Amino acid sequence: MSDDERLADLVGDGAVAVLVGAGLSTDSGIPDYRGPGGSLSRHTPMTYQEFTGSAEARRRYWGRSHVGWEHFRRAQPNSGHRAVAALDAAGLLRGTITQNVDGLDVAAGTRSVVELHGNLDRVVCLHCAEVTARAELALRLAAANPEFDARRREFTAVNPDGDADLSDAQLEGFRTVVCRRCGEDALKADVVFFGETVPKDRVESSFAIVDGARSLLVLGSSLKVMSGYRFVLHAAKLGLPVAIVNAGPTRGDEKADLRLDAPLGEVLPRLARACATGRERA
Repeated sequence: MSDDERLADLVGDGAVAVLVGAGLSTDSGIPDYRGPGGSLSRHTPMTYQEFTGSAEARRRYWGRSHVGWEHFRRAQPNSGHRAVAALDAAGLLRGTITQNVDGLDVAAGTRSVVELHGNLDRVVCLHCAEVTARAELALRLAAANPEFDARRREFTAVNPDGDADLSDAQLEGFRTVVCRRCGEDALKADVVFFGETVPKDRVESSFAIVDGARSLLVLGSSLKVMSGYRFVLHAAKLGLPVAIVNAGPTRGDEKADLRLDAPLGEVLPRLARACATGRERA
């Protein structure tokens, strides 16, 4: 059997837990961290400790994120996202755990998605805990920085965490806004920063998906951070078969029963078609 056929057999058995990484969104124009040309080669993400400890760091983050948000807002699900949604609609998935913050899994139509690291569509106040829409904050930041519009078009790249590569000179004069509810300078994108702990309820929900699955399918993740790799370890401990589709090696390769080093935009549509054909024959 070919690797494609083995993957179709595995997924065709149903109750698949899917773990999604940044590699699934690269075809939508959102770069990953560690893949070929990944953003970590040129960009160090801001840590939670840096963000909370410095008003200047928050200003720098929001200036870059204000520009990057426009790119994220326009991004659309790609063929890989749509293929996962098709597998879900066919009743083959136990649930999906996404490490991405772009919302494209849900936008494609996939249900039962745990957004492990949050979503850039939301903003939370660290002082009063109010959650608001990112689109609303974008309007407030634009109103507070009318002269920034010309410079915002000069950025060269956007990063997986939603900010754009802008120099300090390009960010000069950028102004943040405070929480409308409590008036504090404590607004943060509702995503998990590097150095921040993933909320316990999301972790528990993710483990529950794996616990109820027949297999684990990893899509577009290098598994370099424990946040995602722990689910591979958990699946292996349960004796569940693990399949990994990723461009390049991953930390979980030794735990994988099946490993495909191939573009997700090619593999996943073929997988969805094969599973649909298999169900029709059944």
